[in-house]
Amino acid sequence: MKYVLAILLMAVMTLAATRVWAAPAADATPSVSATATAASAASFNVDAATNAYMAELSPQARAKSDAYFEGGYWLILWDLLVALGVAWLLLGTRLSARMRDFAERVTRFRWLQTAIYAVQYILLTTLLTLPWTIYEDFVREHQYGLSNQNFWQWLGEQGTSLIIALILGTAVLVIIYAVIRKATRTWWVWGAGVAIVFAMFFATIAPVYISPLFNTYKSLPDSPLKAQILSMARANGIPATDVYWFDASRQSKRISANVSGMFGTTRISLNDNLLNRSTPAEIKGVLGHEMGHYVMNHVYKGIVFIGIIIVLGFAFMRWGFAWAERRWGTRWGIRGVDDVAGLPLLMALFTLFMFFMTPVNNTITRTMEAEADAFGLNAARQPDGFARAAVQLSEYRKMQPGPVEEYVFYDHPSGWNRIHRAMIWKAEHLDDADIKVEESIAPAAAR
Repeated sequence: MKYVLAILLMAVMTLAATRVWAAPAADATPSVSATATAASAASFNVDAATNAYMAELSPQARAKSDAYFEGGYWLILWDLLVALGVAWLLLGTRLSARMRDFAERVTRFRWLQTAIYAVQYILLTTLLTLPWTIYEDFVREHQYGLSNQNFWQWLGEQGTSLIIALILGTAVLVIIYAVIRKATRTWWVWGAGVAIVFAMFFATIAPVYISPLFNTYKSLPDSPLKAQILSMARANGIPATDVYWFDASRQSKRISANVSGMFGTTRISLNDNLLNRSTPAEIKGVLGHEMGHYVMNHVYKGIVFIGIIIVLGFAFMRWGFAWAERRWGTRWGIRGVDDVAGLPLLMALFTLFMFFMTPVNNTITRTMEAEADAFGLNAARQPDGFARAAVQLSEYRKMQPGPVEEYVFYDHPSGWNRIHRAMIWKAEHLDDADIKVEESIAPAAAR
């Protein structure tokens, strides 16, 4: 309610200000400042400015980032095939059924049987997919010069991730299978609800309890930049009293920042790569974007959209499991959907569903990212800083894809689109004093 009242108050104040400034005018002729602004915008070549930023990338750098990003398209397919292969191995060899039988011999309590099976499943699937994970997340990252870790450092973090998966994954599976056994007809609805609640729980605890397991978070030392970041946060209603930096350079060369958390765990964070490789204008441009996610409630909206997809995914699992069990259930040793030995089948079905939902998931995320871009430009007022940050992201993102390619594979707007939108915003604010000062950091054709 207080946000509604604030919006109404702003609207009243804006209307009052408009009437005060408009009162002396005797007709509808545009003011001199408006005419000058229109003329400035018309004289600024948005396409030329965009091309000037794109020209800062060498052909070799463009080819390298294009190859890295396009290779990711095939990784989506290979991830699916690896997941299906592991599921087939566990089911076809009846290894999953033997894992269930072992759990039943250990205890008569169903929930504990599920937990014992879940631990076996998580450990075994992690081991079976480890060679592929090593290639995808370690070897390939080093091939393109994006990783700063040696193998043992990387493997240590994989171990930490495994421990988290064992704790949280086991808990979720115990709850979901308890739901399945209580509601054998509508389990897919209640199971989806459990998954959605867990997603909200994870989003709440991750910034405070999970992220610090991988990086050290420290308060950013007092500086004019920190004061400007906090001022921008206060101006946009973000309840953050500090800015944190974290040592992401121990893992990679990527720049990043976030305004994350839910239900009182909100924090502003930026990594040391962004601090060390970017100007204040670029940092403010990036954080303006991240603040946009918070102000526009993208976490909550994302949970709604993802929640719908999860429900559809569970409905697909219900249909697919019944179909597959009729044909191969006896051969695989599966006794029904409430049998934990069928977990590899459920996971394979959900993975297959999410594979075909890739364009939908990407479009949802890309749309919110575009909204945050627009918000950030208005909040930070750093179009050239934001454009330069987009150029930095070209190290691992293809800058100018085709429209179909962007629709299917991009979960963020392409670099070219982001720069182009920043230059459109700049064209409409060329006569603003702060934008004139910022022009000194822009390429000649973007001034």
